[in-house]
Formats: sequence, structure tokens, C-alpha cells
Amino acid sequence: MKLAEIKRILKEKETIEFELPDGSLVPSHFHVTEIGSVEKKFIDCGGTFREEYKASFQLWEANDYDHRLHPEKLISIIELSEKILKLDENSEIEVEYQESTIGKYDLEFNGERFLLVNKFTTCLAKDQCGIPAESSEKPKKSLKNLTPVETKSCKPGSGCC
Repeated sequence: MKLAEIKRILKEKETIEFELPDGSLVPSHFHVTEIGSVEKKFIDCGGTFREEYKASFQLWEANDYDHRLHPEKLISIIELSEKILKLDENSEIEVEYQESTIGKYDLEFNGERFLLVNKFTTCLAKDQCGIPAESSEKPKKSLKNLTPVETKSCKPGSGCC
């Protein structure tokens, strides 16, 4: 999700809810403790230089059960961050949230609440470092091209049972 999209959605919402990948909700008294600009420059295992730029939201919960972050307040924090940090409204959002360790999540919206979506690592240079392409799907066969296989059926009195 991009900054422009979250602002558009927040303008239509009365409350903010974040759902974790296991279906549980981030407690409603969470804080957005920071919005940052994250720049990552790296070289992949194939020797290619790469750059990533993201907006980072950090969610945190404390014993402040009376606190509720309202959509208009979060919009103002995002807009201030865009101005001061020079964040592009097309920046992808990455969300940090503390569980047993700090987790990093992608952000989506299901029409009701924001979803924290698990991120996964991958090799970015599979073609250069000799890792074969994997297919996670079984090969698909068209049923119209299948020929029937003759089977011997077991009939009463045939001696097969």
C-alpha cells in the first residue's frame, strides 16, 4: 500500500484497525510511534546493485488504554512526515510491530481494516547464482486431453474378491 492510498482510506474511516496475519487485532490503544523514510542500498548475491525506498510506520502498544488514534490525526502525522522527510506519496509502506521480536509487514486493506501481511525473503539473482526455478504449483492437465484408462472391475463371482 502506498501513502496516497492510506490517506484516501483514512478520510473515509471513523476508526483505525490493524489485523495481524493470524487474524488477531492490534489492540485499539496502539500508538504510531514513528513514521520514517527507509532507504536500503544493497548488492544481491549476483552482484547487482539495488535500492529500495519505503515509508515505515511503527506501531506500539502501551498501558495507555484510553488512547485511541483517530484517522484525522494519523493523516496529519503522515502529511507532516511527507513534508519534513520528503516522502513521496507513492512510497510503499512497511509496518513494524513488536511481538516476540520486531516484525516487518506489508500493508493491505480489506475494505474494513488494515492488514499486516507477512513479508518473505527471496533470492533476487536466481538466474545468476544457479538456483533452479521452482514451481509451487502442480502441473495442470486439461481434462479433455485425457484418455480413459481401462480398469479391471471386480464383479461378483469373478474370483477377484
